[in-house]
Amino acid sequence: MASLSDQRVGPLFGRSYSVDGFSVIPAPDATRFVFRARGAAVDPAGRGFGVDLPRQVFRTSTSGARTAMWMGPDEWLLLGPKSEKVLIEQQLTEVLVGIVHSLVDVSHRDAALILSGAKAAAALNAGCPLDLHPSVFTVGMCARTLLGKAQIVLWRTGPQLFHAQVLRSFADYVWRFLEQAGRDVDHWD
Repeated sequence: MASLSDQRVGPLFGRSYSVDGFSVIPAPDATRFVFRARGAAVDPAGRGFGVDLPRQVFRTSTSGARTAMWMGPDEWLLLGPKSEKVLIEQQLTEVLVGIVHSLVDVSHRDAALILSGAKAAAALNAGCPLDLHPSVFTVGMCARTLLGKAQIVLWRTGPQLFHAQVLRSFADYVWRFLEQAGRDVDHWD
């Protein structure tokens, strides 16, 4: 029998939006952990997760379907496939026995969107204060920032491709904000 969490549908399920040069779709459900630690816990956590935790500001590390995002000097957002939630937790717990750390499952806290196209950065900049020029916010960078009045985690995954994490309670607001921004940038030449 399927559990309630297996039956849960994301707040953006079934949506898609596209105009010339910009599209946004919901990202597939994912496993998400916030990992907090210092010193001795960082390298073992990377080995357990299968991805070295980035130590450089605003960077990500990816191996296969798993990504570690730098969120602060002692904080990382760990993303993986939804199907690997239990495995990831077991792997991290095993390597961190006796080491001071915090590992919190936030899989159901966030929703994620994938934004793409030549006008994706312009649509984001309608409400995001970051300089998203590709020479400044390069592929592989991530940052905790704002989009309108919502906090997001923004990750540039390609030259014209972004992944945005948002609290589920703000998902509809962010979606509508991006639809409006898309209508606005659709008129730009």
